[in-house]
Amino acid sequence: MRKKKKEKQSQKNIYRKPLFSFRLKITLIVTALILIALIAGYSYINDNYTINTVYVEGNVHYSDEEIIEKIMSGPLEKNSIFLNLKYQKQEVEDIPFVAAIEIDILSKDTVKITVYEKTLAGFVTYLGRYMYFDKDGTIVESSLVKTSGVPEVIGLSFDHVVKYEKLPVEEEGIFAEILDISQSLNKYELTADKIYFDDKYDVTLYFEDVRVKIGDGNNIDEKFSKMKSILPRLEGKSGVLEMENYSEDTKTVSFHSDKPLNDPVLVLPDVDTPMTF
Repeated sequence: MRKKKKEKQSQKNIYRKPLFSFRLKITLIVTALILIALIAGYSYINDNYTINTVYVEGNVHYSDEEIIEKIMSGPLEKNSIFLNLKYQKQEVEDIPFVAAIEIDILSKDTVKITVYEKTLAGFVTYLGRYMYFDKDGTIVESSLVKTSGVPEVIGLSFDHVVKYEKLPVEEEGIFAEILDISQSLNKYELTADKIYFDDKYDVTLYFEDVRVKIGDGNNIDEKFSKMKSILPRLEGKSGVLEMENYSEDTKTVSFHSDKPLNDPVLVLPDVDTPMTF
């Protein structure tokens, strides 16, 4: 009886070995096919989707070359498919002044990088650094480099500056006014070096050696529209342009030269009237 049981057990083991061997072969074959497919797919993507041409738009703080260097720093980033998957108009934290990046594949080897920079209303200087703030007065960047097109704001009083916190000033509504001024500068394609607030929060804009007094926030659009037509006529001059009380009904604007012996007080007529100095 025991002999018969041993014989049956032996027969089962004989059947199991070929079955296990068959399953192992199938597993190995399937694994090999998957590896071959992965290698072939990688080779195809690597050969056909390597980026050769890059277009960059939306960047102001960085040059095209700097953006490309920062975004395509590794070998995988030079693949258009991987780059597109990595940046789906997502927020960016490791590139200063950049809020988000979007990648568009124009062809297999060509991509367009769209840069969404942080909205900067101005900057203050603190401990030798340029502290940039947004429309709400929150410090969003700290840099040793000036960004063109962003005015320096002077005349504000604060005792400390912390990144990602609001600039601690007495009058928080001042930031809405700074934003209005910055937007008006952009609208009329003017670049002010500085925005100065006096103790009454009246505003003076600095354009090289010309200071433009615009007073409070009244009639700001009319003032900037007029300013755009006047500033080219004051090129090379130094002095103060009085625009505090300017409105649509105003016909003249006074310019007080820093060199009164050479340039007396100039009364600038309406822009439509020819004028020579």
